[in-house]
Amino acid sequence: MEKNRRRLGTNYERAAAYYLEQFGYIVLEYNYRCRMGEIDLIAKDGSCLVFCEVKYRADSRKGSPIEAVGVRKQQTIFRCAMYYLTERGMEDVPCRFDVIGIEGGKVTHIKNAFEG
Repeated sequence: MEKNRRRLGTNYERAAAYYLEQFGYIVLEYNYRCRMGEIDLIAKDGSCLVFCEVKYRADSRKGSPIEAVGVRKQQTIFRCAMYYLTERGMEDVPCRFDVIGIEGGKVTHIKNAFEG
C-alpha cells in the first residue's frame, strides 16, 4: 500500500512539474531531502527560486489538497528551504513558497502560499 501511495505521489509531483514548465518554470529538483525534511519540487520562476509542495486528493471528502498544507508542514518546508539555500551558498536569492493542489483533474496553484 505504501509503495503504491509513493508511486501515486511521484506521478502527481511529475504532473505538477509539467504544469509549472508550461508557464516557463525550470524544475531544478524533485523530492529534495535533507535532515530537516523534504520539499516536493524546487524550481526557478525567472530570478525567483520556488519551493513547492504538491498535494493530491481524489475528491473533496478529506478536504481540499491546499488545506492539507498546515502550519507544521509549512515550517518543515521553510527549514528545508533554508538548509538548501545555505548548502548552496544562495542566501541572497529571492524565493517564495508555492502550493499546488490537484483534486481529481483540477490543478490549483497558489503562489506565495505562505511566508517563512
